[in-house]
Amino acid sequence: MDNNEKIRQLHEYRAQALLGGGLDRVEAQHKRGRLTARERLDLLLDKGSFREIDQFVTHRSTDFGLDSKVYLGDSVVTGWGTIEGRLIYVYSQDFTVFGGSLGEAHAEKICKIMDMAIKNGAPVIGLNDSGGARIQEGVISLGGYADIFLRNTLASGVIPQISAILGPCAGGAVYSPALTDFIFMVRNSSYMFVTGPEVVKTVTHEEISFEDLGGASVHSEISGVCHVAADNEADTLYLIRKLLSYLPQNNMEDPPFMDSGDDPLRMEDALNEIVPADPSKPYDIKSVIRLIVDQGQFYEIQEEFAPNIVIGFARLGGHSVGIVANQPAVFAGVLDIRSSEKAGRFVRFCDAFNLPIVTFVDVPGFMPGREQEHGGIIRSGAKLLFAYCEATVPKLTVITRKAYGGAYDVMSSKHIRGDLNLAWPSAEIAVMGPDGAVNIIFRKELAEANDPVDKKNELVSEYRRKFANPYVAASRGYLDAVIEPRETRPRLINALEMLANKRDQNPPKKHGCIPL
Repeated sequence: MDNNEKIRQLHEYRAQALLGGGLDRVEAQHKRGRLTARERLDLLLDKGSFREIDQFVTHRSTDFGLDSKVYLGDSVVTGWGTIEGRLIYVYSQDFTVFGGSLGEAHAEKICKIMDMAIKNGAPVIGLNDSGGARIQEGVISLGGYADIFLRNTLASGVIPQISAILGPCAGGAVYSPALTDFIFMVRNSSYMFVTGPEVVKTVTHEEISFEDLGGASVHSEISGVCHVAADNEADTLYLIRKLLSYLPQNNMEDPPFMDSGDDPLRMEDALNEIVPADPSKPYDIKSVIRLIVDQGQFYEIQEEFAPNIVIGFARLGGHSVGIVANQPAVFAGVLDIRSSEKAGRFVRFCDAFNLPIVTFVDVPGFMPGREQEHGGIIRSGAKLLFAYCEATVPKLTVITRKAYGGAYDVMSSKHIRGDLNLAWPSAEIAVMGPDGAVNIIFRKELAEANDPVDKKNELVSEYRRKFANPYVAASRGYLDAVIEPRETRPRLINALEMLANKRDQNPPKKHGCIPL
């Protein structure tokens, strides 16, 4: 065979690998409203940047007739490419080959890519579309999953890991995405569950659909497993590209700086009027965030889960930051189990990847009640507290209104190493709200008063005048400054530049014991 023949053979093998499971199965995938593994990579990565490896790898199993069903590349496409010119490692499961099921060769290909990502310090993105473990390969497939789980864990906090669920993801397959930093799902198309509807029916006699058991709406609104849900695959892949624009390549790099053209000295007069004079009236903290950040662009994470706290990414003066904000428009911004865990995880991610944390505080305290106490609000609140305490990245805090009780301490206060703590004149910092404080402090006077209601109103006004303001805290140095709301943007940008070379560290240890 001469060289031309050998090259022709190479082209034939490449063409065979590109077909996946064949044209019929590709057509079936399209009929489900889903793209193929390679089509997804074309949308995700910069045009022409994908470099595939292990294209000719095949499974080595001979049981149950598998020896007669061999496909080049097996059931996953792996390699690297770029997003906005930055290196990214990827794997994309191919549902047209054995339903994307994971066997020994499939797992080895993913592990190789993950090892390269860790060694070379670049993000890894997994596009998941799989029927789960390849049953014909038995325990070997389970071992393959465990090999991947180990690498997910070792890569955690070292490189960003992103999972897109673009089809079914069941059984052991869900735990690799669960170990990654962000999970994206497609509404009415992707599913995640440990046990599917048929098993649920067998064990619990409960009939439930795929969507109601583990669809994107369930995981983005109820469980919190999904961080971003989109309406179609193209939007999902675009949102992954956008997310990466805020993140560094690895934990040894600073986040990318991007000049947005927005004046760093810009002031917003609208902020002076945004907090209602009546402390019981709500307002939307997202409106505050958008007026402050560059070009009003805020990339929110877990928007529909625990909406009483808001988390996401933005830029301030071109600097990428993570934002945590109580949302007074939902349950008055109270901290509960779900919001504490949502924010705690986000704070730890930002700290791991050198993203400064900007916290907007308007919190009346922790949610009271039997359900919360029995559900472990103490432990969940401690997770958020732990996350803020251990974080060594620049931490900027703005108290817009209420900061009551233990929630004041938890929300990036000066006492837990807040670097710059600001407050607006509308801030109220106290052990508890005026009503509750008066009921306790003046219990006897209220009981003896001729008109308890009038007396209470008088005492509440006096308490509010004395304590429900930022100046007591400022007099103690717990606040660095009380500022006009309109000044917030330039003050925060100036602080980020001042803290650019911040050095802080925790005592030497293997790892802390966060109250899980």
